[in-house]
Amino acid sequence: MFSYLSPEQRVPANHPLRPIRLIVDRVLVRLDGQFEQMYSAMGRPSIAPEKLLRALLLQVLFSIRSERLLMEMLAYNLLFRWFVGMNMDEDVWVPTVFSKNRDRLLEGEIAELFFDEVLAEAKDADLLSDEHFTVDGTLIEAWAGMKSFKPKDGSGAGPADSDPGNPTVNFHGETRSNDTHQSTTDPDARLARKGAGKEAKLCFAGHVLMENRNGLVVNTRLTEATGTCEREASVEMVDDIPGEDSVTLGGDKNYDTKDHVAQLRERNVTPHVAQKKHSAIDGRTTRHAGYKVSQEKRKRVEEIFGWIKTVGILRKTRHKGLLRVGWMFAFAATAYNLVRMRNLVPANG
Repeated sequence: MFSYLSPEQRVPANHPLRPIRLIVDRVLVRLDGQFEQMYSAMGRPSIAPEKLLRALLLQVLFSIRSERLLMEMLAYNLLFRWFVGMNMDEDVWVPTVFSKNRDRLLEGEIAELFFDEVLAEAKDADLLSDEHFTVDGTLIEAWAGMKSFKPKDGSGAGPADSDPGNPTVNFHGETRSNDTHQSTTDPDARLARKGAGKEAKLCFAGHVLMENRNGLVVNTRLTEATGTCEREASVEMVDDIPGEDSVTLGGDKNYDTKDHVAQLRERNVTPHVAQKKHSAIDGRTTRHAGYKVSQEKRKRVEEIFGWIKTVGILRKTRHKGLLRVGWMFAFAATAYNLVRMRNLVPANG
């Protein structure tokens, strides 16, 4: 009638979550001082930031769509309780309380600190390149419908008798652009499309800087989806690369512009970008063997976006605003790094 086996004993020794938990344990110890400042000793007991962060990791790693479903799974899933550090008889948190406490993590910029500490673990394991990088961006659909994209001057309101919850809107013949229109649901979202012939959607732009040795994410940005956001974000992320030694930066044809290439060269960065018909780079760059290697390696950045959008459930965000969506984008990139490191660390000793 009684079981004296702990959750630790019930989780198989070769379970894929075990190496991830070991890395997370070391990272959370170093963040303990930051968590101490966030946890209030006044009022009702709050959710420990460490447990909150572990639960959020599970949500990303197991593609759990909502906080309510996450709490439901924590109630009966022994593996989840073991990873978070909950006892068998410990009560699960109320979903709304969990969401409010998550916002406290956002205000404390924990996503960025957690990302940096996981990256430090990768550096200690000699998994990172400090010379060769790749940059790319992708569109992340906003949590806002096209009906919310309305004129900024307040014109174009629907008929008075339309359903206020789901009004009838006729877009035919109307010129809609980011200059004249804005989403009432998420004002930070911008109308954008992936290419010619594709439908336009309200989106954000997510950017990553990848090191080329093992394909780990070393920097992230989330910006408004504009025509120049990819190049602007790449320059910002390049500025964050430590040291002053020359590095290479791979990229697709969108980064092959005279202004962008000039900006990179000013920063001692060799642009290994794919060439357009009238390219800003020439044989002085492309003749080297390293250029060909960069062109092969840069395709791995698509694996990052594929994982973040499918497993990391960011094909369409569940949050609003640049701050919250950017927080989750950085956190999903951290989860991706943890999965990659789980596979790489054993092979490296």
